[in-house]
Amino acid sequence: MRRFGVSVVIVVVVVIALAAVQVFRPVPQVQVLAAVGAETRVPGQLNLPWPNVGEAALAVAGEGIMGSSGGNTPMPMASLTKMMTAYLVLQAHPLTTGESGPSVAVTPADVKVYEQDKALGDSVVQVVAGEQLTERQLLEALLLPSGDNIATLLANWVAGSVPAFVQEMNQTASKLGMNHTHYAEPAGTSHATVSTALDQLKLAQTAMADRVFRDIVAKPQVTLPVAGTQYNVNYVLGQEGIVGIKTGSTPHDGGNFAFAAKQTVQGRSVTLLGVVLGQGGVQPLQSAFSASKSLILAGQKDLRVMQIVKPGQEGAQLSVPWQNPVSAVGQQGVTVVAWPGMVVQAHVQSEVSGHVVKSGARVGILMLQAGNTSFHVPLQASQGIQAPSLKWRLERLPAFLRRL
Repeated sequence: MRRFGVSVVIVVVVVIALAAVQVFRPVPQVQVLAAVGAETRVPGQLNLPWPNVGEAALAVAGEGIMGSSGGNTPMPMASLTKMMTAYLVLQAHPLTTGESGPSVAVTPADVKVYEQDKALGDSVVQVVAGEQLTERQLLEALLLPSGDNIATLLANWVAGSVPAFVQEMNQTASKLGMNHTHYAEPAGTSHATVSTALDQLKLAQTAMADRVFRDIVAKPQVTLPVAGTQYNVNYVLGQEGIVGIKTGSTPHDGGNFAFAAKQTVQGRSVTLLGVVLGQGGVQPLQSAFSASKSLILAGQKDLRVMQIVKPGQEGAQLSVPWQNPVSAVGQQGVTVVAWPGMVVQAHVQSEVSGHVVKSGARVGILMLQAGNTSFHVPLQASQGIQAPSLKWRLERLPAFLRRL
């Protein structure tokens, strides 16, 4: 009888100990689980009239690349080279809107380069020794009439020599991820100066971020001290919303055109950026213009304004084993300019630590990636997560028992 009493005591002690363990055993933290798909694709079929020869690429500025054609094989880019030349000049000597920048004196050596380039039949802008040209005027002479001799003058001014400048061009190309580009000189006269449509698209987007660059390439003409009125070789400026950027063509290598075009999509202003390389025909540059305008018109038709997250939409669920899931909602919507096939990626970054959440508390961020654009939507708990009850704590089974 006495042994039985001891046994009862032992059982009671064990039960109390197990109950205490259950009560004080740590409970799981609140899990914040995404309520939207990790990856969604905009429905529909992109229908762009890619040229039959050469390469091409089209993008929406700030949104991403719509598509490309012709592979990614380096080919001569001709005077598109001058986009990098202008970009490096503005990096070395930044200008603000309305500012002319420092003046540069034309040297006898600069005049000699002009005469040599002219004799070769290159695109040139007349200069005379002692002439003073501001940085802005030099950039205008480089980008509008596409003066090869001006590219050499600017390279010497910025880097001290053409080889040093070319080295900077290639280093910058590498930094921008232009992995299929090589610069042999600053004007685009060498067949060894090569790139791809996708690489030039990266440069076009980078250069167009500079207000002064944008202002210059949008000009139809300029007047220079000695050369007089100089017209923009981009003679489709203003057509189909085109506001730039740079032409480049040779009879041997074909017509190239990097373009920017302002378009309106469902009331929203967008900029289409594109590049076409290696266009042929009797008038290669005209072929490049025609291919570009076709891409602009078709691209604009394929664009749409799309709301990918609505205000108050559930972005995540708060999950714990002792309570039904609780919605976490975003208070702001996200609207993007989209196109068929565009990929939207989503995931949730939790900001919860612990097993209790107050109603209305911020619990995480819905991270969205639409093309090249990122959006962060703060998420709030629609109701609270309470601490687990004593009953739940006592009844829950250890993990090893649940697996039996």
